[in-house]
Amino acid sequence: MMALTSLSPHPPRAASSPATPPRRRPPPPQVTSPPPRGRARPAASAAAVKSGGTGDDYHSTIRSLNSGGRRLVPRKSLGQVRLSSHPLSPPFMEPPKSLHCLFIAACLASPCCTCVCCAQNYMLNARVNEELVAAAGVEEGDVVLEIGPGTGSLTAALLAAGATVVAVEKDKQMAALVKDRFGSTEQLKIIEEDITKFHVNSHFLPILEEKSHCTKKYAKVVSNLPFNVSTEVVKQILPMGDVFSVMVLMLQDETALRLANASIQTPEYRPINVFVNFYSEPEYKFKVERANFFPQPKVDGGVISFKLKNAGEYPPVGSNKSFFSMVNSAFNGKRKMLRKSLQHLCSSAEIEAALSNIGLPATARPSDLMMDDFVRLHNRLAKV
Repeated sequence: MMALTSLSPHPPRAASSPATPPRRRPPPPQVTSPPPRGRARPAASAAAVKSGGTGDDYHSTIRSLNSGGRRLVPRKSLGQVRLSSHPLSPPFMEPPKSLHCLFIAACLASPCCTCVCCAQNYMLNARVNEELVAAAGVEEGDVVLEIGPGTGSLTAALLAAGATVVAVEKDKQMAALVKDRFGSTEQLKIIEEDITKFHVNSHFLPILEEKSHCTKKYAKVVSNLPFNVSTEVVKQILPMGDVFSVMVLMLQDETALRLANASIQTPEYRPINVFVNFYSEPEYKFKVERANFFPQPKVDGGVISFKLKNAGEYPPVGSNKSFFSMVNSAFNGKRKMLRKSLQHLCSSAEIEAALSNIGLPATARPSDLMMDDFVRLHNRLAKV
């Protein structure tokens, strides 16, 4: 842990020689900024400026959290708070030193802090947020769904890229904080709702159609998710290939690796891997060391990208519901042979015949089958 120090320490003055009288320093030149000229900035840029660009604006955040009668009184001055130094993996080699980092540290040190941010892990490194935005290929005019904006650090990066952001936040205090931070802008809409209860057709599609001027356009999902809801969000969003083209998420690194790279015949191979590959093309992007979060979690983060498929690109099965019911039943007895775990669907002899027909041994277990194997097995058993 690095020692507490000032934000802007003054460099030590060089000792003057006794033989030479000290020189009198000239007064600093007065610099006057000329008034801005040219066209006014678009709404997205204005919002980004208010939030401190893609960095974190301390003053905007502290004003928001002190609104509504709350008052944060840090035990230590913000000028004395500094994070510990940890070795970070490229491209994030330096510890985060944003003002937002200082605010959270002070907030946690406050005995009267009631902010829910203290129960969550927040990204402090603005460069990581920029990498998330770049991984999703966010461009001017895109419509982005952000899940759990928190204090708005990723929101600022999305707005700076020129996107219209629909931020879904279930906590009223955090939603109010983001509203206060960015003010009134057409480029940001905040919906107070639990994402697991969020209705895309009624709440999101009208905004997408309005911004797309009634032409067919796909939205994107970019989010730094709480690690405990990642699987639920993946299951909810991936089947929406008719609405979203890509989803980029910050997850627990182990989870991101497992979703993107789990191979058959390994303990990490599960039904969720079949689900992910059925509805999308996953790709592991990069690892984010835990030192980039505050409070620092016990695990590293990982960024994963999902390229969503359209319905016409799904594997050919008669019923998606029936297919995943079979897959889940197969993995319920992961160590069992399929001729045992699927006996409630067909007889053992029929299952063995179906396995033989698709080129698999009669003793095959669920961990032996890739997604395409499950598809062929399902279609074969459906004919029995």
